[in-house]
Amino acid sequence: MKVVIASDHAGLQLKEEVVRVVREMGETVEDLGVANGESVDYPDYGIKVAEAVADGKADRGILVCGTGIGMCIVANKVAGIRAALCHDLFTARMSRMHNDANILVLAGRVIGPGLAAEMVKEWLTTPFEGGRHQKRLDKIKDIEEKVRKSCSN
Repeated sequence: MKVVIASDHAGLQLKEEVVRVVREMGETVEDLGVANGESVDYPDYGIKVAEAVADGKADRGILVCGTGIGMCIVANKVAGIRAALCHDLFTARMSRMHNDANILVLAGRVIGPGLAAEMVKEWLTTPFEGGRHQKRLDKIKDIEEKVRKSCSN
């Protein structure tokens, strides 16, 4: 599995821990930034990960900012992205099982590295259940298509 990861300055430390964990799991990781703690704008990094996943250049993505809220908003602007801001193992697991989340968003100023590591492991290894949940994802896809068509008119 190829995983793309990015953060803003507030998520840098946690992102570095997440990169280590994903590599230890044997997955391929592409770190799209940031490389230092200088202040940056989270949309510039969130869009890189969202587009890589939506375009099929990566299987999954992980984003980290201070609260996770900004990165989640940015990523979910991209058609085909189901980014989930999670703060515990249960939401990480359910985001995969019921929502087939393809981007995990973490809050660098809210959760610690130990919990983040466990959440990433849970999220990367939990399969999508399909079934009744697929119907709901199909509805989301239909909404995205309607929005796309209305914007092109």
